[in-house]
Amino acid sequence: MAMTHIIVFANQKGGVGKTTSVVNVGAALAARGMRVLVVDIDPQGNSTSHLGIDKTTLTASLYDVLVRDLPISQAIHPTGRPNLEIVPALPALAGAEVELINVIARETLLRRALQTVHNRYDYILIDPPPSLGLLTVNALTAARYVVIPVQAEYLALEGLSQLLHTITLVRDNLNPTLDILGVLLTLFDARTRLASDVAKELVEHFGRRVFRTIIPRNVRLGEAPSFGETIFEYAPDSAGARAYTALAEELQARLQTAHT
Repeated sequence: MAMTHIIVFANQKGGVGKTTSVVNVGAALAARGMRVLVVDIDPQGNSTSHLGIDKTTLTASLYDVLVRDLPISQAIHPTGRPNLEIVPALPALAGAEVELINVIARETLLRRALQTVHNRYDYILIDPPPSLGLLTVNALTAARYVVIPVQAEYLALEGLSQLLHTITLVRDNLNPTLDILGVLLTLFDARTRLASDVAKELVEHFGRRVFRTIIPRNVRLGEAPSFGETIFEYAPDSAGARAYTALAEELQARLQTAHT
């Protein structure tokens, strides 16, 4: 039986292309015949909206799984695309941190929920909030790998030490197999000296862990979510679509190398 790869795209800084990467990598993998589940654990529900899910019609979301003990299989929704499903998020999820305060082993709720369905999928991609609270810790505890999207801008590396510290804490206390699969440079503008400087600094810090694929600053990537479409539906010939196709291929190759 093929292994299920559970990957969280994490950065506590907002606006770094995290949701864009989860949705479009998921769509690219699904187009390659992989069975993909996106898990939206961000109360803003951006992945949910990006995939065109009408939140007003949802009867179950990740909130019900984490807080009300609903089996996750009952919160999985089709996206209308072959091989691609989602566990959506609603704003109610914002209250989960408070509501779960007295729950034993509350950091492992998502991991335990996913254990009941993971064998249905080749890839489970988790989109956590841009913070390092309980929801992100749940995502890191449930995942085997972390992809860290980093925006090519001033102070991009500033908050990374905090994220790396959290990853180490989770690895030491909750999830010993957690590993960084790669660091992804996003919103890259080749015309600026700054972008090149950030790229160089990333390689100095992370070496071969930096993905060769760079996600460009691309207008089409910014527009696609408002239409509830992936980049492959909205602008299949764009630089953004080409970049996410390449990233999905590189991600698969890395995982193959990791397991040989």
